[in-house]
Amino acid sequence: MNTTTSQPAWHQRIYVQGWETAQGGTTPVREPATGQVLGEIGLADAQDVDRAARLAAQAQPGWAALPFDQRAAVLRRAEQLLADRADEFQHWNVREAGSIGPKAGWELQATREQLSMCAALPMQPLGQIFPSAMPGRTNYWRRVPIGTVGVIAPWNFPLLLAMRSVAPALALGNAVLLKPDVQTAVIGGALIAQLFADAGLPEGVLQVLPGGPATGDAVVRHPLVNMISFTGSTAVGRSIGQTCGGLLKKCALELGGNNALIVLDDADLEAASSSGAWGAFLHQGQICMQAGRHIVHRSVADRYAQLLSERAGKLHVGDPHAGPAHLGPIINQRQLDRIAGIVNEAVHAGARALTGGRHEGPFYWPTVLADVTPNMKAFTDEIFGPVAPITVFDTDEEAVALVNSSPYGLAAAIHTRNVQRGMALADRLHTGMIHINDQTVNNEFHVPFGGMGASGNGGRFGGPVNLDEFTQTQWVSVMEQGIQYPF
Repeated sequence: MNTTTSQPAWHQRIYVQGWETAQGGTTPVREPATGQVLGEIGLADAQDVDRAARLAAQAQPGWAALPFDQRAAVLRRAEQLLADRADEFQHWNVREAGSIGPKAGWELQATREQLSMCAALPMQPLGQIFPSAMPGRTNYWRRVPIGTVGVIAPWNFPLLLAMRSVAPALALGNAVLLKPDVQTAVIGGALIAQLFADAGLPEGVLQVLPGGPATGDAVVRHPLVNMISFTGSTAVGRSIGQTCGGLLKKCALELGGNNALIVLDDADLEAASSSGAWGAFLHQGQICMQAGRHIVHRSVADRYAQLLSERAGKLHVGDPHAGPAHLGPIINQRQLDRIAGIVNEAVHAGARALTGGRHEGPFYWPTVLADVTPNMKAFTDEIFGPVAPITVFDTDEEAVALVNSSPYGLAAAIHTRNVQRGMALADRLHTGMIHINDQTVNNEFHVPFGGMGASGNGGRFGGPVNLDEFTQTQWVSVMEQGIQYPF
């Protein structure tokens, strides 16, 4: 254990049945807005993962055997502790993840809702009783824990997107290995470990293992890890899916998106442009549900672009820890270069930057691109930055074709004064979530969430689907007396 009083418990440590020195060394925790080193976290290697998995496998049966109300009580205490420690969690979300204050506050509240919902999962029905053609037989079909769930969480919503898998997995009797992204290993990992420890979760049930791709691969491949829940890029998700398929291991993949916001000719353009600005620029556009393609009817495209540009021009870009800001820093230089490259390439190919298109240090200004065509990367690629590319269409059929031309299928939004027309379009879109007269970045903890195509493998998070995602099923038949068969 760390006995240095001037440092937090997680300093240079990982959480494996308590705070321990990592075999994989350490890495600095950097503030993306300033580059300042805020601390140092341990890095788990394959040896750490192996020990954590073995301890989790030992602890899981006892946790699953606890009465449901005792498991629920741990999650309720964790939710209350999260409320009590809101300032600490929000501080790290702003400084480590580059979140603006309101985004960090929303994420914390959404995480509390996740915990509250998951505290109710253990008391849900475990299964069903089915009839039998065999006289005297009773068929029980029931849900049972998977065992140990490996959770690989991203950096953009590090608290919420970790807890979205950690909380239901624990509630339903599983142990968890959580691998947070090294860029947000404090808010997305260390603070979560301490939260559950203080809430009374038995030792060994949750292990927190910060690390890079090698750490994640060790979690995915470990024979004692029975399921992987991954949120991140489509490219990495494909690799994890292939590995899990070869190992016959369950996996839930929530991947990238190139989400479309459709603005029909009868739309309320003030509302549409507000949704467009929020969907494109929130958290610097670093959201899988970002409105990355603004597909606008030709008759209203100029006015929509004007309104969207005016909204973008009013947004303040800066260090969210230093003062109020609408947009904070891009998470790292590689991502900043990628955003700039896609925008510059589009402009070179004929698109017009109506506003933005520039960066200073780690900050990229909100950008509106007009005259974007379907062959440009600004249309085809997930930008993951504060860029709103506008592509025009003439008919509803063309709008549907433009949306469905993408291999991604996470979220879409439709703006129209005719709700029936919007519903008719929604029926033809290949996306997992569709919002009419709203924007694409929507999340309600009790509603199943997930994408189609390159945005996911059909799994869902949230509400009742957690029961199926984080359990496996078992058929048990019972006879009062043994059967005499022909031989």
